Amino acid sequence: MTTTATTSPEVTAEQRARAKRAVIASSVGNVLEWFDIIVYASFAVVISKLFFPSADGITGLLLTFGTFALSYLIRPLGAMVLGSYGDKAGRKKALTVTILLMTLGTGLMAFAPTAASIGAWAGLVILVSRLLQGFSAGGEFGTSTAFLIEHAPDRKAFYGSWQAATQGASMFLASAFGFGLNTLLSQDSLESWGWRVPFICGMLIGPVGLYIRAKMEETPEFVEAEVISSPVTRTFTHHWDRVLSAAGIVGFASISVYLIVYMPTFAVKNLALPSYSGYLGGIIAGLVTLIGAPYVGKLADRVGCVKVMTVAPAAAIVLGWPLFKFLVANPSVLSLTVVEVIFGIILAIYFGPLPALLAEMFPTNIRSTGMSISYNIGVTVFGGFAPLILTWLIAQTGSLLAPSYYYVVVAIVSLIGLTVARTRLGHR
Repeated sequence: MTTTATTSPEVTAEQRARAKRAVIASSVGNVLEWFDIIVYASFAVVISKLFFPSADGITGLLLTFGTFALSYLIRPLGAMVLGSYGDKAGRKKALTVTILLMTLGTGLMAFAPTAASIGAWAGLVILVSRLLQGFSAGGEFGTSTAFLIEHAPDRKAFYGSWQAATQGASMFLASAFGFGLNTLLSQDSLESWGWRVPFICGMLIGPVGLYIRAKMEETPEFVEAEVISSPVTRTFTHHWDRVLSAAGIVGFASISVYLIVYMPTFAVKNLALPSYSGYLGGIIAGLVTLIGAPYVGKLADRVGCVKVMTVAPAAAIVLGWPLFKFLVANPSVLSLTVVEVIFGIILAIYFGPLPALLAEMFPTNIRSTGMSISYNIGVTVFGGFAPLILTWLIAQTGSLLAPSYYYVVVAIVSLIGLTVARTRLGHR
């Protein structure tokens, strides 16, 4: 990144206003995407009982997270189809499609009949919902980030950091729903109707986002750029090194989010803590990301995205195992909350500059495609399967410290990606 915090004198009030509107327009879909994902993972224990009932409970939980993971297999396809559409037809048209599909997937989840009503078909309904959500999410981040960054006249890292901040908002809202529903409702009420409430609320975000995006103008950079016939082919034939580097970089951001999302399940199933316990830390970690990411973005505009981001995986490598060791040795709501907040701080440091760095790595005429493919490879490989992998690792090893090993390994991969971005691609 070569941007600075200094405002160029050429930046007009209209450009600044348009950039702020772009933040809102891109953030709405981002909130819906991540709210849906986090709510599903947060209510995994309840969903497993209702849609994948099993005698031992573990099988149902693995099927719940397996369905969650399968939705990520379609994300790269969504990235290629919707990302390419965004590079050929425009960011605005692609974002309209993504939010429509996202709303449909969330609505299907909200009103899905359970196994008690339709038997094994209930699991298929959940799978269709997750596949719809996964396909639309495949094009959302790359296209909305391109839309946001290309509307920003300066301070690219700061404006891009709102993508991370709104994921923090999603984490806060989803965790707040989880905490409120688990403390205010009986277990019977939670399982009969309470778990549907956040999905219904999430579904209502869709029409608002669709209206906001319909009012936005296409980005100036896209209008001026040459449109090519096959952005996907160009991305893989001319920029494969950027795709691999960017995917590796995304890995740590993804595992950081999903580790926090996994904590409510870990707290209940492995630490025997109250059902509400994992949500307190998620609420605070979400607030930390929401508030902290824009400040980190400002810092990245001054000193460089790669320099700022490198601090986070380095900290994870040092702190990952000791934090889990502390938590397992001292299983309490307070300990869990402290650990989640530390993970949230690390996430904010890393995720804040990430959108601007990824946008800078790809030229305008393949930016939506390049970011979508890279982001979703990273999210699928390192994040989408994370809850399943973490549950499986604990079951296979018998060690409650197993999640920390995976966390540290992904941090190392992302450090390598950042090193490639700095030394081979010239980003600082």
